[in-house]
Amino acid sequence: MGRFFSCLTRGGSATSKTKDSSEGDHSAGADEGGAVAAAAVVVELFSSQGCATSPEAELLISRLGRGDFGLGRPVMVLAYHVDYWDHMGWKDPFGSSQWTVRQKAYVEALKLDTLFTPQVVVQGKAHCVGNDEEALLSSIGAAPPIPAPTLQATFQRPSPDTLRVSITGALRTKVDSNGADVLVALYENGLMTDCPKGENKGRVLSNDFVVRRLEKLCTVKDISAKKTVTGTVNLTLWDSFNSSKCGIAVFVQNKSYHIFGSQNFELPDNL
Repeated sequence: MGRFFSCLTRGGSATSKTKDSSEGDHSAGADEGGAVAAAAVVVELFSSQGCATSPEAELLISRLGRGDFGLGRPVMVLAYHVDYWDHMGWKDPFGSSQWTVRQKAYVEALKLDTLFTPQVVVQGKAHCVGNDEEALLSSIGAAPPIPAPTLQATFQRPSPDTLRVSITGALRTKVDSNGADVLVALYENGLMTDCPKGENKGRVLSNDFVVRRLEKLCTVKDISAKKTVTGTVNLTLWDSFNSSKCGIAVFVQNKSYHIFGSQNFELPDNL
């Protein structure tokens, strides 16, 4: 039986990340008034601990998210661990069929032939091998500037295993009659995994910006850039959840999978 995926190798990549400071009352948001800043360029990595070349891409993405490369524009990094390498000797503890489905949607939208890891998708419009630094930086640099949303976020813990995120504010970009989804991602940093099997046998794997949950806040259509949107999502938490290691990414994606508008929020340490 032929393999429908591959594990590719190349160079590496880089950038910067912006976060809105959170308040003691468990709310955070953009400053009122003044010029509207540019939205972060959304960089999505599709990766697997079962792929020998993914750790190199993960390191590149971590550096990108930390701002090591001084690109002069904000970048939002999200890493999705797919599950189609899980049968190759090591089951990725962060792998999910949900992320494989998301990558398949990009394969169709970008008219590609196959899935592969590590793969990076920039703004839902461009892609490259996840550890090809030159190609990644070029894609980020080519992404047109988009006004950043001016959103406010409120965080609650209605139960020990639930994080409630309420969002309100303006997207700062007009949405036409084709509509778009406002998505909320909960990601985790500082993950370390001993890998005793598979292609990365014997290695300690480091992962940042790992998407643990992704939910749709709302769908919008035919709205002006200044129109206020409001919504709430409930995110199921895991046993080792630590708010100081996690963040919330909000981004807008249309039906063609193009991303326009994004905003990042830190979570309060005492949440």
